[in-house]
Amino acid sequence: MTARDTTDSPRHRIVEAAVELLENGGPDAVSTRAVAAAAGMQPPAIYRLFGDKEGLLEAVAEHGYAQFLESKRAQLDPEPQGAVEDLRRGWDTVVEFGISRPELFAVMNRATGRGADMAHRAGLEILHGRVRRLAAGGWLRVDEELAAQIIQATGRGAVTSWHSTPAERRNPALLTALREAMVSATTRVEPTLPAEETGAAAAARALRAALPDDADVLSDAEQHLLREWLTRLAEDGGAQHD
Repeated sequence: MTARDTTDSPRHRIVEAAVELLENGGPDAVSTRAVAAAAGMQPPAIYRLFGDKEGLLEAVAEHGYAQFLESKRAQLDPEPQGAVEDLRRGWDTVVEFGISRPELFAVMNRATGRGADMAHRAGLEILHGRVRRLAAGGWLRVDEELAAQIIQATGRGAVTSWHSTPAERRNPALLTALREAMVSATTRVEPTLPAEETGAAAAARALRAALPDDADVLSDAEQHLLREWLTRLAEDGGAQHD
């Protein structure tokens, strides 16, 4: 929920009504007339607040991301030794959301508005934070960017596969298998201690993982350039340590 969407505001009431209609009847149920009636308002209010139906769906997506991010932040594990288990829980959270709220999940993935994009980026920051913790603890077996891509791809693939399978043939064991395949593809069975890896690639991976996001000593441009250099060094010969 954004600052302008207090729980008793007309905007929030309309968005909540749209979400309920969406999840009960799909996108076709979200007509301006139906949403206005469900919110106890007149259709012109929707046009005044959102412009058109697409603007309303963008607000629905932003609302969905806000709820999703709240659930993701709530289950972050602050203990470094829980980095791999934290990865599992994070993946489960995404998949559970996509499976239990398919219509909202689909609208969120199609959204292109600024608000939804900012919320999406916030979600990616949580994901990259998890990956960075894995790298700093010596758990990653692949580059950070590739690890993030694998985590995202397997999560979305799990949700898509679940919904494309007839209900009577859906097996929760598939989700567990996909999650563990993701964990095996991105992490080591045991963490690699810094002393066990030598050379520029190992040093670059360790330094990149330890870099804070808001280091005052470097400008944004300098941080970006430094990360780019470290990424190149980390990828050089990184596979030879796996």
